[in-house]
Amino acid sequence: MGELITLKSALDGFELSAWHVKPDDARRGGLVLIQEIFGVTEHIRELCDGFAEDGYEVIAPSFYDRLEKGFTAEGYTQEAVARGVQFSQSSPWDQVAGDLQAAIDALSPPVFAVGYCWGGAATWLAACRCQGLSAASAYYGRRITELKDETPKVPIILHFGKTDASIPLERVEEIRAGHPEVPLHLYEAGHGFASDRRADYHPDSARLARLRTLQVFARNGGGRSEA
Repeated sequence: MGELITLKSALDGFELSAWHVKPDDARRGGLVLIQEIFGVTEHIRELCDGFAEDGYEVIAPSFYDRLEKGFTAEGYTQEAVARGVQFSQSSPWDQVAGDLQAAIDALSPPVFAVGYCWGGAATWLAACRCQGLSAASAYYGRRITELKDETPKVPIILHFGKTDASIPLERVEEIRAGHPEVPLHLYEAGHGFASDRRADYHPDSARLARLRTLQVFARNGGGRSEA
């Protein structure tokens, strides 16, 4: 069972809510799980539960609380999606980095990050700017190209769908060319392939990407402990 907690942004002291789930068994580490444009939805909370079952203490911040407290686009309606896009575009990267740092600081090390869609770009941001991360995994982060001149300070892997209409392969190759040292995985899938709420959900790709995510965490300190 998860619970709502409050984080204080490292940028401006703003208090934002976050979903917090602890593992039932021995702890592998902390994990900041970063939302899609839709907010901390039921799907995001289910992802938190899944990683908690794998031994991670998970925090999923509500990055849009400055704009609308507790916003979620649960029904994925056109109107709700449009507001999610608007909110993501109204959340400056410096602000997002401050909120991410608050989540990282709330967890005992080692701390990892994983994010989806808008959260994929925010995961790249965290790997580049935040302190205290051990590794990260970013899913279909279209806006990573906005941050491509920044270099991750920790190991990170990237996941993209070959048939993702919102992220042309030229943009993916732009990221690869700028950071050939970063493992970049392409899947026979579209955008949002890891979400069973999305039309492009692709179970095989979702399972493989999750396995790779857990492996990069395990290689960078995500081992079982009694802490």
